[in-house]
Amino acid sequence: MNERPRKGRPVAFTRADGVEPGSQAGSVTGLRFTIEARYGGAVLVDLVDLRPRPLAITFAGALRRAAGLGGTLGAASTVKQHVAAYRRFFAYLCEHAPSVRSLADLRASHLDGYEAMLEASGRSPINRHTIIAKPILALRAIDAEHSGLLEARLRDRLAYTCARSAGRSRPRDAYSPFVARQLRDAARSDVVALVRRLRAGPLVEGDDRLRRTTAAAHTVIAERGVLTDRDAEYWLLYQARYRRGLSSKALRGSLHGAHHLTAPDVIAFLVLISLETGLEVECIKALEVDCLRNPLAGTVEVAYVKRRARGAEHKTMRVRDRGSTTPGGLIRTVLELTATTRRHHPASGLWVHYNSGKLGHVVRHMRERIDAWTARHGIVDDEGRPLRLLLSRLRKTHKALWYLKSEGHMARFAVGHTREVAARHYADLPSLRPLHEAAVADAFTEAVAVAAPLVLPSDREEDWRAAPILADGRAPPGDVDDLLSGDQDVWLAACAGFYASPYGAPDAPCPQPFWGCLDCSNAVITARKLPAILAFLSFIEGERAGLSASDWQLKFGRAHARIVGQVLPAFSDEVIAEARCAASSQMPYLPPEARA
Repeated sequence: MNERPRKGRPVAFTRADGVEPGSQAGSVTGLRFTIEARYGGAVLVDLVDLRPRPLAITFAGALRRAAGLGGTLGAASTVKQHVAAYRRFFAYLCEHAPSVRSLADLRASHLDGYEAMLEASGRSPINRHTIIAKPILALRAIDAEHSGLLEARLRDRLAYTCARSAGRSRPRDAYSPFVARQLRDAARSDVVALVRRLRAGPLVEGDDRLRRTTAAAHTVIAERGVLTDRDAEYWLLYQARYRRGLSSKALRGSLHGAHHLTAPDVIAFLVLISLETGLEVECIKALEVDCLRNPLAGTVEVAYVKRRARGAEHKTMRVRDRGSTTPGGLIRTVLELTATTRRHHPASGLWVHYNSGKLGHVVRHMRERIDAWTARHGIVDDEGRPLRLLLSRLRKTHKALWYLKSEGHMARFAVGHTREVAARHYADLPSLRPLHEAAVADAFTEAVAVAAPLVLPSDREEDWRAAPILADGRAPPGDVDDLLSGDQDVWLAACAGFYASPYGAPDAPCPQPFWGCLDCSNAVITARKLPAILAFLSFIEGERAGLSASDWQLKFGRAHARIVGQVLPAFSDEVIAEARCAASSQMPYLPPEARA
């Protein structure tokens, strides 16, 4: 690149600018080095104790190249995972393949044996796949850079990771609305408290000497950013509190908490922003100070980096920006509260805070602090047990709550995803299964109700006669008199459309057997048809003796359930008693197909 680029002059690059400087490390230096990860800071890699040493040096070189410029390893946590996987693989080689001294001695059988050992140790298919994939990726990179070093069958073995499929992973479930409400309320109360704390400034209490000592400690923090245990002001304050019987267990945290965000404060913001926006927690942790862009009509774009989206890592999300409780307002609050801290720790990261005696912008050591945060607020799960909060489930929780709010309407729900991805990853959750099952049950109930006959008790029959417009769409108002007078009666009901059957062709007679009226939406059952229905009920109950249980259920089961469960309960006992008397005194005629 030209040495002094200026405004108006194009920047020129040479071929040498794209060449990464080669490493001059020796054998020991090549096994102990520091990787400056693109995300998460520096990682000290120490592989000196691995045996065989020539193979370890080869693997270390592959790791350095993968974590270098243009490599596939960008996060510090991923580098650490690869180092742990290498150690596991080398331990297996030392125990089960001591003859392997270098890369030339490695065979496909060693990878197969390693896979079998992982399976025998009880590792799940997905866990097995994850562990063995890392040394295989290193070997693939080595083969790509130094073709011909690996044995031919080993190169063929590198074409796949495991002999068996890893299967489908179990998706993370969302938290219930009950748990989400607890998390949101706890995070909001913490945000309000910490904003009030930082805006109020240092709180100095006690006698005159203690106030002067405390004020001196706060002055050091304001000037230098951090008060360490090597500072005289800290020990003077510590001794003053000790002489007065005051606890100094969390003294440094309380002192710095009056000037800076602390690690517990960051947890409250992470929980609240994730629940409000649905952003992945790792994306929220990596937000930068210039992440708010393009404000428009009470909204603003949040620019973030999603490392898993290979080739499309840089993304934006438009969120609400009206007031301090909206996502945009929360981020602006963080920028305001960390403005003083940035003078002492200038960094592009959003989360500049005090943690473990120093200022930093990388969020670390979350597990213990998250457990302490949920315990302090008394947050419990759906069974009333203390909640073990997983921040990775907050995105699914946001999606599930939005799914409930949008009532499963995929056009509104699938924001930022295709409908297929939204349905597979964010709607097909165990916590939403009762909702889906209830929706299916309601749909079946509605479908059965629409297809069922209309049972018309005597009072409603009189209403129809007085006001034919109340016929519920079953028949035109002009045909109601004919429908109720018996002119359109079939065997078990009055038919509102004998030549418009849902089971036959238009303008053709109904093709159903006579008891098909019990499942037809054209049927209107009145008290006049009860004698025939009761006679048919007696007939089908008598048929139990001559048919097997399965045959009887297949032929008459639905009709029997419809009569007993829906038709008869709609009429009073007096009306049914009168119909029984009419049926016994004059047995209605049953068509021949009843006995077919």
